[in-house]
Amino acid sequence: MIEQILINTIHKAIKELYGQEIPCNIAQVQKTREEFEGDYTIVVFPLLKTSKKGVEQTAEELGKYMVANLIEVTGYNIIKGFLNLSISNVYWLDFFNENVGKSNFGSHNQKDTDPVVVEFSSPNTNKPLHLGHIRNNLIGWSVAEILNNNGQKVARVNLVNDRGIHICKSMVAWQKWGNNNNPENSNIKGDRLVGDYYVLFDKKNKEEITSLMADGFTKDEASNSTSLMLESKQMLKDWEDGIEEVRELWKKMNNWVYKGMDATYARMGISFDKVYYESETYLLGKKLVEEGLRSGVFFQKDDGSVWCDLSEDGLDEKLLIRADGTSVYMTQDIGTAQLRYDDYHPSELIYVVGNEQNYHFDVLKLILKKLGKSWADHIRHLNYGMVELPFGKMKSREGTVVDADDLIDEMYLTAKKTSEELGKFDDFSNDEATELFNMLSMGALKYFILKVDPKKTMVFNPVESIDFNGNTGPFIQYTHARIRSIIRKSNQLKINYNLKFNIDYKFERKEISLLKLLHNYPEITKQAAYSHSPALIANYAYELAKEYNQYYHEVVILKEVDENKRNFRILLSEFTGNNIKSSMALLGIQVPERM
Repeated sequence: MIEQILINTIHKAIKELYGQEIPCNIAQVQKTREEFEGDYTIVVFPLLKTSKKGVEQTAEELGKYMVANLIEVTGYNIIKGFLNLSISNVYWLDFFNENVGKSNFGSHNQKDTDPVVVEFSSPNTNKPLHLGHIRNNLIGWSVAEILNNNGQKVARVNLVNDRGIHICKSMVAWQKWGNNNNPENSNIKGDRLVGDYYVLFDKKNKEEITSLMADGFTKDEASNSTSLMLESKQMLKDWEDGIEEVRELWKKMNNWVYKGMDATYARMGISFDKVYYESETYLLGKKLVEEGLRSGVFFQKDDGSVWCDLSEDGLDEKLLIRADGTSVYMTQDIGTAQLRYDDYHPSELIYVVGNEQNYHFDVLKLILKKLGKSWADHIRHLNYGMVELPFGKMKSREGTVVDADDLIDEMYLTAKKTSEELGKFDDFSNDEATELFNMLSMGALKYFILKVDPKKTMVFNPVESIDFNGNTGPFIQYTHARIRSIIRKSNQLKINYNLKFNIDYKFERKEISLLKLLHNYPEITKQAAYSHSPALIANYAYELAKEYNQYYHEVVILKEVDENKRNFRILLSEFTGNNIKSSMALLGIQVPERM
């Protein structure tokens, strides 16, 4: 691509002009800002130490060299130490002719490396998936797609947190107040039903805490002394001891949740190559902790609990096994990490988990290293900020979360209402309209979340996300449908537009702008894979759609009398539409053929 050609030529120029070689990272090429003439800009300041000349003279000499030695460069101008280069129409036409028909444009060759394992979702079986899980799933899925597009083997995995004190709380509440309620006789989705009992537990437990505090207990004493909390702790111990009655209840309620979650995953278009369960991985974790205890990596306190001392690493002591012998999250994460390594020997192990768990993953890597696991260096925590609604934060225990299913339903109704108000879909059958509204609603949801850098906290506004004129999924989807309409009409008119274009073709200003964006796509996909950021792809798709819509309004396409221009514009439209479809697919978003 042209950027690498320019960088290579800068190195040659410096050696020929000044008799020295420069480090690889000194040559800086960037896209020329819109307010200046040119296509690419060389930052001259880092080169002054080598040229030993002023910035204007160095830029002038370098500019003359580039024009003289590169047929791709037709001219230059200098503005305050920045050398702006103009790229020839021949280069853009060659790029267009070479890439316009490629179905895999923007994807990269398969790499002969071990797979990347991407863990995402990681739900708890005491509640349904909610808005926070949606962001997690969308980021994880998209990152996996982007890495796969970059030529890397990818394994999508899920770790279901199906055991622990939080699960026991739902079980205790159902035993006390469930009255044999189940998804069938209550007509409530299984994951939501179990979540309702988790919320009920919290409500009843708080009432008991208040009562104990009225009797003179401190808040901490009361929190640890409620009958409900004591029953939950005993149930967890009974579960780990294999008490059959507890295990059977646990299986029954978890199966309700699995069925409900699978339905939600299907609505989001999410699937996994392998699912791990904490109930299966924690035993290996306990075994590894016991080995570490015997080898002196860990230590045991008088109450029987097992700890890892990380004070020399600037952290504190970390609990691994409780005094009653039950395990904690860290225990199962140690076991799961070992299983992942045994299963895949991954080149990288990516955990998509919220940024509130940064400390947890710092500790996990340290503990694995202390256990002699050299592959711990391959662990990467892809953290992301919380997602909130306009009315504020959500809390699972208090029942103020927004369930994923409820939000998806709301998105569908909003997409349907907005679309019907536009009045453009009256000729759609009921099935076609339903499919379109589903596509628009999921496109709106996914795009609105993925266009934000993962590390940032964001506010999700359902109404804003459906806007057909803003930086939204539906705007990009509509642009694709507009392009497909042009292609259908050109086929109906029997226009043979699949041609090569010769050197004499004269580009419109907006055609060059579109070609530059299309040209950038392979590099954008590389950057997105390197940084694990779907936001780069999302914002690229928007810029491309926005640029095309401006082009569409500025030029005549199908009615253009000059056949050469008409054919080029149809083919450029098709190239753009394919690129929109490709980039949106990396976000897990479908685009419609018509709207």
